[in-house]
Amino acid sequence: MKLSTRARYGVRLMAALACAYGNKPVFLKNIAFIEEISEKYLSLIVISLRTAGLVKSRRGARGGYSLAKNPEEISLRNIIEALEGEIVLVECIKNNSFCHRSSTCPTRNIWSALGNKISDTLNNITLAQLIQSKTE
Repeated sequence: MKLSTRARYGVRLMAALACAYGNKPVFLKNIAFIEEISEKYLSLIVISLRTAGLVKSRRGARGGYSLAKNPEEISLRNIIEALEGEIVLVECIKNNSFCHRSSTCPTRNIWSALGNKISDTLNNITLAQLIQSKTE
């Protein structure tokens, strides 16, 4: 399993916004420069994060982006799912009709359990914890 660039960059974007939480909004071009990520690519990522209610934006000279919630209320799972969709390792886990062998497959329960562990782990790590570990 491999996380996409979109998910990895999205977490980095959210961490940068978490570091600025409570201050003025941050311009995407500043985050792009600091994180060495294309501003154009970040502008595509931020759309999904805004749609998910994790980021808010403000236009104008005092505009920019900020977190829509406290960093303690946003988990890595929230971010990954906003960018990638539901965390499911194999399609038959969420849709039995995807594979006619779902009911007899010897590996289906393993993939389900593993997916649940990944989801639980990501759900238990908040942005606040992530940026705190960065400063320690």
